[in-house]
Amino acid sequence: MTYYYYKTSTSSTEPRITEDKIAEWEHLANKKNWRITQLPNGYYQTEVVSRANADHWHDITRRETVEGAEAAIDGSIEHFAKKLDYVKGPKVIKTF
Repeated sequence: MTYYYYKTSTSSTEPRITEDKIAEWEHLANKKNWRITQLPNGYYQTEVVSRANADHWHDITRRETVEGAEAAIDGSIEHFAKKLDYVKGPKVIKTF
């Protein structure tokens, strides 16, 4: 009985993951869609290309060094890759 209550109470509050959202996460998890630009003040900005328009870039973060900007991109890619793993379902760690 506890399982049934838990299942019905959590399923209505979980956000639906749409195919469009999965496509967005796949786009953001691909490093070729990212770039680093230098701003006039000397900072470096990470940007990701728009899925709809290849000529439009969205600014994401600003960092003091190129290494910091690249680390931010790598962290973002790792974050979205984990989201994509979540969509595949739970991982079996150990069975008895």
